[in-house]
Amino acid sequence: MTDTIIKLTAAQTAEKIASGELTAVEVTEAHLARIEAVDEKVHAFLHVDREGALAQARAVDEKRARGEKLGPLAGVPLALKDIFTTEGVPTTVGSKILEGWIPPYDATVTRKLKAADVVILGKTN
Repeated sequence: MTDTIIKLTAAQTAEKIASGELTAVEVTEAHLARIEAVDEKVHAFLHVDREGALAQARAVDEKRARGEKLGPLAGVPLALKDIFTTEGVPTTVGSKILEGWIPPYDATVTRKLKAADVVILGKTN
């Protein structure tokens, strides 16, 4: 099932989550498992925010369960380039100078993605 989930387009994923065919948590877990399986070889991620991503996914599922309006990409997982600040998540812009910096705010794009109910998996190189 994981292979099937990770091959869905963003539109297909959002549709399946909105319909209840898949949960945002299932989708997030599938993508996190794929990252865990291959990132040691490809080194795409500078930081994987497993707990944060699962919390965002649970929030989407709870919102859907309450019948609230979902964002157009609700539950769709995204890897955010490390140039965009993300509150509480290490942001280095790929530089050793910023190693260990955890911003106290979100960039505009990060804030808008979160408002659209996108699940941010982590930061990419």
